[in-house]
Amino acid sequence: MLFGDDRDRMRLVFCESWRKHGEGLPLDPLETLIRDLLLQHPEYQPLMADPERALTAGDADEPNPFLHLGLHLALREQVQTDRPPGVAAAYRAIVAATGDAHQAEHRMMACLEAVLHEAQRNGRPPDEAAYLAALHTLNR
Repeated sequence: MLFGDDRDRMRLVFCESWRKHGEGLPLDPLETLIRDLLLQHPEYQPLMADPERALTAGDADEPNPFLHLGLHLALREQVQTDRPPGVAAAYRAIVAATGDAHQAEHRMMACLEAVLHEAQRNGRPPDEAAYLAALHTLNR
């Protein structure tokens, strides 16, 4: 697991990355990825500046910003490693169809989230074939 299984510690990595960015401190590669995501999501920046509030974000009936950002990170890793095979080509095609890499990621994340939810609900590994099939429908 990227951050382990400690939810609070994972959330604090996001907050610490944002703090270090704000203070002009050096960032490690993961912190750089997180900073770049937060620059694309200014709506989450105030939350990351308030670690105490960040620890409870998404607990109520509100969207979970850490799920959203985590899906971005997962998708970017998938594309970088082309795992599952074919996801990098699907990404390039969806970016070409939308003309916007960030928008393409959001569209792909909806497919990723659906496949992960289905896998969790059924107690099985994610269905890579179903995921790739869903991605291929996005660039039509």
